[in-house]
Amino acid sequence: MGSQGGWGQSKEFLDLVKSIGEARSKAEEDRIILREIDTLKRRIAEPDVPRRKMKEYLIRLVYVEMLGHDASFGYIHAVKMTHDDSLLLKRTGYLAVTLFLNEDHDLIILIVNTIQKDLRSDNYLIVCAALTAVCKLINEETIPAVLPQVVELLGHSKEAVRKKAVLALHRFYQRAPNSVSHLISNFRKRLCDNDPGVMGATLCPLFDLIKEDINSYKDLVVSFVSILKQVAERRLPKTYDYHQMPAPFIQIKLLKILALLGSGDKQASGHMYTILGDIFRKSEPSSNIGNAVLYECICCVSSIFPNPKLLEAAVEATSRFLKSDSHNLKYMGIDALGRLIKINPDIAEEHQLAVIDCLEDPDDTLKRKTFELLYKMTKSSNVEVIVDRMIDYMRSINDNHYKTEIASRCVELAEQFAPSNQWFIQTMNKVFEHAGDLVNVRVAHNLMRLIAEGFGEDDEGADSQLRSSAVDSYLCILGEPKLPSVFLQVICWVLGEYGTTDGKYSASYIIGKLCDVAEAHSTDDTVKAYTISAIMKICAFEIAVGRKVELLPECQSLIDELSASHSTDLQQRAYELQALLGLDSQAVESVMPSDASCEDIEIDKNLSFLDSFVNQSMEKGARPYIPENERSGMFNIGNFRSQYQHEASSHSLRFEAYELPKPSPPPTIPQVVLPLPTTDLVPVPEQTYPRETHHAPNLPSATDASSVDFGVKLRLEGVQRKWGRPTYSSPSASSSSSTQKTANGATHLDGRTVSSQTRDNFYDSRKQQAEVSAEKQKLAASLFGASTAKSEKRQLPTHKTPKGVPTTAEKPAVKGAISSSEPPKEKTVPSSPPPDLLDLGEPTPASTPSIDPFKQLEGLLGPTSAPSAIDHSSAAGPKTPDLMALYTDTPPAAVSSGSLNPELADIYTVNKNSHGTTNVAAMNKGQNRQDSLQKDATARQVGVTPTENNPSLFRDLLG
Repeated sequence: MGSQGGWGQSKEFLDLVKSIGEARSKAEEDRIILREIDTLKRRIAEPDVPRRKMKEYLIRLVYVEMLGHDASFGYIHAVKMTHDDSLLLKRTGYLAVTLFLNEDHDLIILIVNTIQKDLRSDNYLIVCAALTAVCKLINEETIPAVLPQVVELLGHSKEAVRKKAVLALHRFYQRAPNSVSHLISNFRKRLCDNDPGVMGATLCPLFDLIKEDINSYKDLVVSFVSILKQVAERRLPKTYDYHQMPAPFIQIKLLKILALLGSGDKQASGHMYTILGDIFRKSEPSSNIGNAVLYECICCVSSIFPNPKLLEAAVEATSRFLKSDSHNLKYMGIDALGRLIKINPDIAEEHQLAVIDCLEDPDDTLKRKTFELLYKMTKSSNVEVIVDRMIDYMRSINDNHYKTEIASRCVELAEQFAPSNQWFIQTMNKVFEHAGDLVNVRVAHNLMRLIAEGFGEDDEGADSQLRSSAVDSYLCILGEPKLPSVFLQVICWVLGEYGTTDGKYSASYIIGKLCDVAEAHSTDDTVKAYTISAIMKICAFEIAVGRKVELLPECQSLIDELSASHSTDLQQRAYELQALLGLDSQAVESVMPSDASCEDIEIDKNLSFLDSFVNQSMEKGARPYIPENERSGMFNIGNFRSQYQHEASSHSLRFEAYELPKPSPPPTIPQVVLPLPTTDLVPVPEQTYPRETHHAPNLPSATDASSVDFGVKLRLEGVQRKWGRPTYSSPSASSSSSTQKTANGATHLDGRTVSSQTRDNFYDSRKQQAEVSAEKQKLAASLFGASTAKSEKRQLPTHKTPKGVPTTAEKPAVKGAISSSEPPKEKTVPSSPPPDLLDLGEPTPASTPSIDPFKQLEGLLGPTSAPSAIDHSSAAGPKTPDLMALYTDTPPAAVSSGSLNPELADIYTVNKNSHGTTNVAAMNKGQNRQDSLQKDATARQVGVTPTENNPSLFRDLLG
């Protein structure tokens, strides 16, 4: 402002602008700004600052903020200036506020009322200033406050106001689409506005809407084509021309919209063919804006339903771009060519020399774009040349992001179009060597699988040759420094599987190499794990063929080191190696068979190998496992447990099973558990009863128990009380079974591959002569020579059929790498589970079966489980712990199978309600001192102090 003529600005302001422009360094500029900040802080704090002076101070604050310094001390003064009645001061205030504040700033709330008032102003300039501030400052929460006024302004008489209102609604849609979803029809209406500026502004929100839902706007194709035709025919005012192009930015936006609407739609594309041909003919290629319209037209032609004449025009325009001396136009030509070859791959053959020139151009951006084009053009005939050029380029760059992208493309092309497995392995080695850990872990798995499965054919000689060449190359590569971790894992795996297969290298030599790898990478546990596993394989193969294995001193020290490692995985592998060295050849061959990495592992989901263990446990009295969905009477218990979990902070009742005494033949009193200082009942490991029958006297009913307070009681406040017969429908207590997941030791990989092979540089420098060199013609023939051949993607064989196993599936004939992410499988021997996996009948110190105490307590009132004198031969049915069997004198006689429900059978009465069968339970009533003492011990064991020799447990528990 002031620098262009002053406009009444002070000399200080002009000197500030001049000194900033003349600053010779950033430090000098910072000194000028800091001095200016001190001056402004002092001036703004003065009382009664004139409005014109405050306006100048705000402009100087804008300079301060623009140059990266904090001017927050003046924000409030900018907000105050937006309230001014003067148009010039108000616009200055809005300008400063939009530059100072963001949509989430605390001062935004002070501007909303001012914006609402200004949107209703009669001066359209004030309305435009407010709409500009709306686009910058209004956030999702304050949109409803100004939305009605903005919608009303769509019908304003001034086109500038209507245009800014459309832009404000578009901004609302970008920030909160749901807030303006009911106003989408307004954009369609504004498309027919008489002013081209309003119409052009409407194209932006319509483009975003069409991207979200193309089908809803198919009816607008004719309208868009009509508008584009009028623009191309120069029917708009001259003020919309730019470098002699009629409204080029409106044309570009319309072409983008038509490309979306015509994609895959022949009928919609038919309306566009004529106008697109006119644009190709009328566009002026001498200016940048004309070339921009041409490029967008090519993109549109490549997106809609193909038309031969339009494709020819697009190819011609692309050719002009590629032949240009401008790097920008060449870049556009390469991008356009990449779009066109999707429709017709033969188009690239016409421009092969231009592509080669771009590939050798020193402009790095152009070179990367050319590699993208070559990636799209790759097929089996040119994959070797393209991948080699990509790897050579990958060596020369330091950008890890783009190096990762190039490496992934090389791997993808090699997996799809590799001419041979040897070439694939060598290519992967180069990728690993130069890309390192940037390579995807899937690549390492595919490489190991390819080496293990070979050619996928029955040619064992070729497979052996492939593996021998891999071993030779990896032994050479081990001497190179700074190999990536993933590549080292691949090398260790290959040396362990095939290092001594052909007899070329001795076991001690390979083991020594592996020990060197582990020593050189002592901080990488994954590499050391692969190393010790490879040593174990080599030792196993040597023992299996009857040769004696003598460990090298460095190998023994490695085993000792890993045996004391903090990593349990490394410890396990070291101990497994030590155990394997002590086995005979037959056992070793069974544990680690030779060349079994490709064999499928059969998983027994039914765990049939545990059948004998389960049968033995059931013979000893263990209960059969009942699936959770078949257990009855567990719904309410689950409710209790979930309630406890949610209310643990307010209730101290615990549901773990209590420890039960295990009676011995001579009746002795178990050790009494001293009560804890708290009132909680702490669970202890449970011991189960043996199947024996004991005598017990009759128990008094719970209604006779007196309510005497004792030291330890259950706290049942807020717990649902469900006692007695209606509570449960089954005597079977819930038991929790734990499953174990066995880790198979598979390790995931990340890494790279190495190869010392060097590539010749095809082009040392570009020749400036008009004629084409023979070397360039040869490269072009390699890239484009077999353009008409169909690309065939290679597929690796899925699985190698184990030798001697008949199969009806034919192996795939096509060689290649598999893009599956699964690593090679190794045969594992299932280990016997811990003996307490399913045994619920014997006490175990590690796990405590979960038995609901309510179910144990419930039987003491009346309903009990059937006596244990029932025939035990029916082991198939579920058997429950017989709690009351400890206290019965004689077992009941003639008990039918229908009366086994403890909740329907009374221990003292005749039951006539269970399946219509009358059962008489003959019970002896009277006191038995020995059983009473044992009953007292049981009560003490669960933490209750008895009140007499034969207490009522409910009276002691509930007081």
